[in-house]
Amino acid sequence: MKALVTGGAGFIGSHLVDALVDRGDPVVVVDDLSTGRRENLDHALANGAELVEADITDAAAIAEVFQTRHPEVVFHLAAQIDVRRSVSDPVFDVGVNVGGTLNLLESARHAGTERFVLASTGGAIYGEGSGRQLPLDEQAECRPDAHYGQSKYAAEGYVSLYGRLYDLSGVALRLGNVYGPRQDPLGEAGVVAIFCGALLGGGTQRVFGAGHQTRDYVYVGDIVEAFLAGAGSEARGTYNIGTGVETSVLELGRLLARVSEREFDPEMAPARPGEVQRIAIDSARAASELGWRPRTVLAEGLRATAASFQ
Repeated sequence: MKALVTGGAGFIGSHLVDALVDRGDPVVVVDDLSTGRRENLDHALANGAELVEADITDAAAIAEVFQTRHPEVVFHLAAQIDVRRSVSDPVFDVGVNVGGTLNLLESARHAGTERFVLASTGGAIYGEGSGRQLPLDEQAECRPDAHYGQSKYAAEGYVSLYGRLYDLSGVALRLGNVYGPRQDPLGEAGVVAIFCGALLGGGTQRVFGAGHQTRDYVYVGDIVEAFLAGAGSEARGTYNIGTGVETSVLELGRLLARVSEREFDPEMAPARPGEVQRIAIDSARAASELGWRPRTVLAEGLRATAASFQ
């Protein structure tokens, strides 16, 4: 399967690229390296993958990649993921997450690409889970609380539209809170990477609010399996990819400290306005239609993540 992976030098994308290369698939990575790291691709590039430095908002550059490489399947992971920037600069956010997706869809339909797999988001699309029956399934109302969630929701709509108009087979995976090796602990990053950086590097362990906010943490290795399952299926539509289990920030910190043999002594900071307090997503549909289930328990995944920071 000739694959194109956008955002393939990033945290999740590079793990997916490694898995594709290891099973013998020809892989082209498209990444502008604004947040992705070339070193994440060392293994893949040494084993035949190709890196094209390009921005998904550059329609001409994307069209050329498709015209010259003819991918059979597209894994679209490149995105603007900073929630705060999406609020402060919503035009930029929609340009990347919607405009960039449209550039890929247009090029894919003209190139005769067979399958399009979109990385979407669970929590940011569904919004606040407090007062709702958790975990939320795909029939739950989508109530984005920030521009980022709204732009990803729109991108999902375009994948569906291209399926109806042009019969481009596509699927959107709504990911839970992904964690694992290669996640950047700096800037807008997942709390697991931030805690790992603080616990193992002697930095400040900061918890916002009371620390009772919950998330659905899913290991990056399981996410890679979900992408492969999505690409190998003929299923269309949206699929939640999570564990269905709520874990609070304080619970997460204590468990991570235990598996890394460190002390968790957080500094409590004021709550951040607009932050989702509770979320977990139901992946039963992915289990029944894609054959995917999470396999990595949280303690095991945290142990592997902590080890990668040492």
